[in-house]
Amino acid sequence: GAYVPVADMNLAAGDSVYFAHHSLLWKDPKVDITAMSMRGAFKRLFAGLPLVMTQAAGPGHIAFSRDLPGELMAVPLQPGQAIDVREHMFLVATSQVEYDWFTSDIWFTTRNGDENETHYPIGMFMDRFSAPQDPGLLLLHAGGNVFVRELDQDEGILIKPTALVFKDPTVSMHLHFERPSTGFSGWRSWSNRYLWLRLVGPGRVAVQSVFERIEGEARNITNFSYATERQW
Repeated sequence: GAYVPVADMNLAAGDSVYFAHHSLLWKDPKVDITAMSMRGAFKRLFAGLPLVMTQAAGPGHIAFSRDLPGELMAVPLQPGQAIDVREHMFLVATSQVEYDWFTSDIWFTTRNGDENETHYPIGMFMDRFSAPQDPGLLLLHAGGNVFVRELDQDEGILIKPTALVFKDPTVSMHLHFERPSTGFSGWRSWSNRYLWLRLVGPGRVAVQSVFERIEGEARNITNFSYATERQW
């Protein structure tokens, strides 16, 4: 996780991959690069991916990088398998992998004076990559180092929302608040509140060691999506 990783791929004739144009590092001259329009391109724009993805066809070498330190994750997808990925983790996928998106339904609102603001701790949308018919390969770039937990049925884990990399579709998620007492009076301060993402199995959860502070976490929360709570 301390280096800037590179995905170096050797494409055979007939092989192809798609990627965001800004992640292309270098290629052999014989590798053919074309724009690839995606079904429902307008909704893909709302989901955080470019309106037009880029496609590379072999034969030849091609390499990709997000120009950030971290760790590359190679995620094989078998026919009928899918994973849900947090926005901006995608690097490159083989052409057998299909892309779609869905709303995360993880949000909370804060009030500052007369202004209300809605926050999305894991982003407004999540990306879903699947292999409907043939096996495919998905490459993700995460910050720092990554570990993967396999959750049993009804087993849960609390993570910082921005540390999420991906989850299996069978894993459910919702907000979780913890408010430790600050003194003898039992008064709880908003600044001492912990905001978590609770993930409940069965299925895999991938977590990165680099995460960002959640905007609005320490403010007065006025409303939120379904959440659980614990008071210390």
